[in-house]
Amino acid sequence: MSGPGTGSLLEVEGLSIDFPTRTRTVHAVRDISFSVGREKVGIVGESGSGKTMTGRAVLGLIRPPGIVTARRMDFDGIDLTKLSEREYRRIRGNRIAMVMQDPKFSLNPVMTIGRQIDEAYRVAAGAAAGAARRRTMEMLKAVRIRDPERVYKAYPHEVSGGMGQRIMIAMMLVAEPDLLIADEPTSALDVTVQMQVLAIVDDLVSQRGMGLMFISHDLNLVASFCDRVVIMYAGQIVETCRASELHKATHPYTRGLLASLPRVDQPVERLSTLVREESWKTEPGVDARNL
Repeated sequence: MSGPGTGSLLEVEGLSIDFPTRTRTVHAVRDISFSVGREKVGIVGESGSGKTMTGRAVLGLIRPPGIVTARRMDFDGIDLTKLSEREYRRIRGNRIAMVMQDPKFSLNPVMTIGRQIDEAYRVAAGAAAGAARRRTMEMLKAVRIRDPERVYKAYPHEVSGGMGQRIMIAMMLVAEPDLLIADEPTSALDVTVQMQVLAIVDDLVSQRGMGLMFISHDLNLVASFCDRVVIMYAGQIVETCRASELHKATHPYTRGLLASLPRVDQPVERLSTLVREESWKTEPGVDARNL
């Protein structure tokens, strides 16, 4: 796997996402720039910071009345800003895939799990039914599902939340995309299962030399799992650093997030409360492409 910042798969410059309303325009994402190579990049922020919108914009999933503009959005030499919907469909799932937050809302409840993964592979690779079934079984084993034959025939309501998330990862990686966008894939899971799912993602991404955009609100989790961390606040990137150097973060928002997290090795009587400054919303954003 290439190091952070080298051999970028995705280069985004000046991305903005706006939602006009009757009274005003909501600026969900404001002129952000970042890159993702064959590495794990964590995008962290509170709810409403724009991190999920950023991932959806890369996949061309922002629908009207949302307005997406960017000076540049290149994926492996492809200008995403100029793609038609038909051209985008050739990339979604095949070259770029996205794991959503909760499998209960992502999996089709009236289709068996095997049929859903088969379909994803057949659409992406144009494979025959037999080849698709073999590939699906391989992926179910790859995400460490012990009884793939039973799960293949099961419906989504018959599996646990942790297994459902593994199934979603299998479905998104079945076509071996170059870039995976994971939108809080472990937030609905307990801590033990969370670590198991992250270990699976880590293994699969590393083995395949993929790029990963890991969207989360959990700063500690991202710092322990990713190579780089991008901090978003109010639609802007306020800071970026290597995950191993997160303790050296300088922006008061990042420092406030770190101070508000409990630590076993440094217990305190009362955790700090994050105090937000209005001036942070008007500060120029940080370019996260050149770390």
